[in-house]
Amino acid sequence: MRISVVFAIFVFVLFPFLASAISDDKPILGFSEKQLTAQRDLENKFDSSLNAENLREWMKRLSARPHHTSSPYDKDNADFLAGLFSSWGYETQIEQFKVLFPTPKTRVLELVAPETYKAELSEPTVSEDATSGQHNEQLPTYNAYSTDGDVTGELVYVNYGIPKDYEDLHLRGIDVKGKLVIARYGASWRGVKPKVAAEHGAIGCIIYSDPAGDGYRYGDVYPRGGYRNENSVQRGSVMDFTEHDGDPLTPFVGATENAKRLRRQDSSAITKIPVLPISYKDALPLLRALEGPVVPQEWRGDLPITYHIGPGPAKVHLKLEFNWDLVPIYDVVARMNGTTYPDEWIIRGNHHDAWVNGATDPLSGMVVLLEEARAISELAKAGYKPKRTIIFAGWDGEEQGLLGSTEWVEMHQDELRQKAVAYVNSDSNSRGFLDVAGSQTLEKFINQVSRDVEDPYKKISVQQRARAYKMMEGDPAAKKEARDREDLRLPALGSGSDYTPFLQFAGIAALNIGFGGEEEYGQYHSIYDSFDHYLRFMDPEFQYGVTLAKVGGRCVLRLANADVLPFEFTGFANDIGAYVTELKKLTEDMREETEIKNTMIQQKIFEAYFDPTKKFVVPEAQEPVPHLNFAPLENAAENLEQLAKDYQKEYSDAMKEEKVSAEKMQKLNSILMLSERALTRTEGLPGRPWFRHQIYAPGVYTGYAAKALPSVREAIEQKKWKAAEDQIKMVAETLDRFAEEVKKAKKQLD
Repeated sequence: MRISVVFAIFVFVLFPFLASAISDDKPILGFSEKQLTAQRDLENKFDSSLNAENLREWMKRLSARPHHTSSPYDKDNADFLAGLFSSWGYETQIEQFKVLFPTPKTRVLELVAPETYKAELSEPTVSEDATSGQHNEQLPTYNAYSTDGDVTGELVYVNYGIPKDYEDLHLRGIDVKGKLVIARYGASWRGVKPKVAAEHGAIGCIIYSDPAGDGYRYGDVYPRGGYRNENSVQRGSVMDFTEHDGDPLTPFVGATENAKRLRRQDSSAITKIPVLPISYKDALPLLRALEGPVVPQEWRGDLPITYHIGPGPAKVHLKLEFNWDLVPIYDVVARMNGTTYPDEWIIRGNHHDAWVNGATDPLSGMVVLLEEARAISELAKAGYKPKRTIIFAGWDGEEQGLLGSTEWVEMHQDELRQKAVAYVNSDSNSRGFLDVAGSQTLEKFINQVSRDVEDPYKKISVQQRARAYKMMEGDPAAKKEARDREDLRLPALGSGSDYTPFLQFAGIAALNIGFGGEEEYGQYHSIYDSFDHYLRFMDPEFQYGVTLAKVGGRCVLRLANADVLPFEFTGFANDIGAYVTELKKLTEDMREETEIKNTMIQQKIFEAYFDPTKKFVVPEAQEPVPHLNFAPLENAAENLEQLAKDYQKEYSDAMKEEKVSAEKMQKLNSILMLSERALTRTEGLPGRPWFRHQIYAPGVYTGYAAKALPSVREAIEQKKWKAAEDQIKMVAETLDRFAEEVKKAKKQLD
């Protein structure tokens, strides 16, 4: 039985309460009862203006040619976007920056022993895909910000190439020093793989797409099905964005023509060893030539071989050279000025550049943003005037490291810290379930938005459908939470798209929205991410594109029109309490694991003493995990939880009675707008000063995935116990500072 059938039975038979119709009489955060009717009428008019055919035509036009950063069609698309915004009445400009963007001039990968094979490093034309043959305009398959290199050495298979994999290799007595490693995509962001390899002494890194990741394990490969075929390659940046995002040569400042730049050799964001992505067709001869131990079960992919670790006898030669050019990028920024609070900005963004034609990534999101902007312009023609300024942005250079959005935020950082209310981001979109993450002060807000948008096929709200999915597919804790919690928990943001500089650097509350889960997508960052592929395997009728526009449009309109900015703190306080509990559990688990490992090490030493013929590596005993005093964090979390409840009670009473004066309302909104800034520190995270947010950050070794309370968590994970104690106090002080802002907000409602 197909999952869609099972899901339908689950929703409509086992949980019929989920199938209730969407109601127009439920409250909306930030709006009084008197405002509700007018706001819902506005949203209904917005919905009625949306047209799926616009999304289709814009995607066809924007994806017609490859449009990577600084390419001719990239500039052409930017001009096209600016023309649309201008025609709709927005004040529009293209802001240009100059960034470092390497492109390959030499790419050689060959197996030189025990047999020879030269990797093809190419993606052939597919007759069913009209744009796949545009080879003269396509970027070759490569990893941006790999260093130049010409290296030869034995090959070692390192699974996903994350720290745990190297721990397993060490226990097996296998060292990668002076060797090249081959890792499969998955389990972490791609840039982590060469970073960890270099830390362990490897001289080169190869990353391949195993069919177990997004290939034939899941269904037919392209063009018969939507999944990655044997020739398809995932391009991508390997810039170390755990250091900072944006142009590698201009951290902290906008990359204008005359900006002061680092020397390339002084940038910490460029990899230390050469790295190249390849297809599973090119990977197969390399992996087949490996000998040595057979890999553990969890290391095995789906290629028709026995996976061995090596090292050797496979020996490979990797040679990479790049053009290290400074190139222009083009951010399209369109503005509709607010009437009541023009200096409070609601920013909605999506990037427009792609690795090749980029129908799914990013144009499926970009065309949605365009339709939102057009529909709001139609409202404006009929007399609508937003209270707050609305800004729509089409970012450039996202694929290389969030270049366009980061340079814009760094350029305008002082003004943004004063005026930005929130940033709403999208990237790729397809069909299925609403996927949303963000600042947890917006948890109630986005739950209400998703509650009020209908799924185009299931005819229940997209929130109800997401809840049902979590109840069916989640782990036991997630199932219970989805069943019992009023609002779906909002996951935290790490990195990976244009929300990062807004949230992590500037301290602006952010959301990331999109649909997915029912598509056939194996063409990420390949030439086959095309209009033809999208029409067949992603969202053929653009119905979820229209649905995402309803979600994004409501976010923008509610933030722009609300009397009281819709920040709510009880959900955030609840999450902080959960994060502290997780840290305590992490510490206890590490203590238990260390005790077990030290016992095992003693056993190995005992065995080696009586049987010296045994061949294994005996690690050094690990330092015991000390007691950490979490009391400052626990006290700060409890204090915040109580203040959040107090604020919510005062807010509810005030909105019912409509007793807040205009003067107090303005002061209250100023406090709420800046509240997220209180969670940042100018000094940033330890060793990562660009990342200023103290509650959310991408992990140093996880990449995209968020680390909550990152300075404490990573100190514990790295066994830096003194630093962990110091950061517990520092984060507690940050939470207390935020709690003071909540207290100030409550006073405006007394």
